Amino acid sequence: MALVTGTLPHAPLGPYQLQAAIAAVHDEAARAEDTDWTQILALYQLLERVSDNPMVTLNRAVAVAMVRGPRAGLEMLDTLGADDRLAGHHRLDAVRAHLLEMAGDLAAARCCYRTAARRTTSLPEQRYLEVRAARLVENEQNSAPRAWIEHGADAKGRRRE
Repeated sequence: MALVTGTLPHAPLGPYQLQAAIAAVHDEAARAEDTDWTQILALYQLLERVSDNPMVTLNRAVAVAMVRGPRAGLEMLDTLGADDRLAGHHRLDAVRAHLLEMAGDLAAARCCYRTAARRTTSLPEQRYLEVRAARLVENEQNSAPRAWIEHGADAKGRRRE
């Protein structure tokens, strides 16, 4: 933190300084929910101007989702899918899955987690993404009876009179 704070005002602003500033803002938060996402979004907007890189835009989409909601982040991802540098990359699918999960679309999120798992060559990432997908199946199964009952059905999904 001291290094970033001390060097930013005195050095030309470049991608490494901005990446360090983003990391520092993340580091300041004791928990993920305490992260200053507005500041991170502003830093990613600057980084995107300095570095035309689809991974920067992907990260900015996450920051947008954290500030403006998951649907706003998902809209950004739609444009990234057309970028040949990122189309078909497992990280695009993984981020889409996370934002869909945040938006409450668990079935679509599960599908994207599984697609991301198939696309990555990293075994630890594959396992992580498959666990995320499996956890969503459990969540759907556990919440289905409550949802049916709330919408006038019994625990087996049959319509109650």
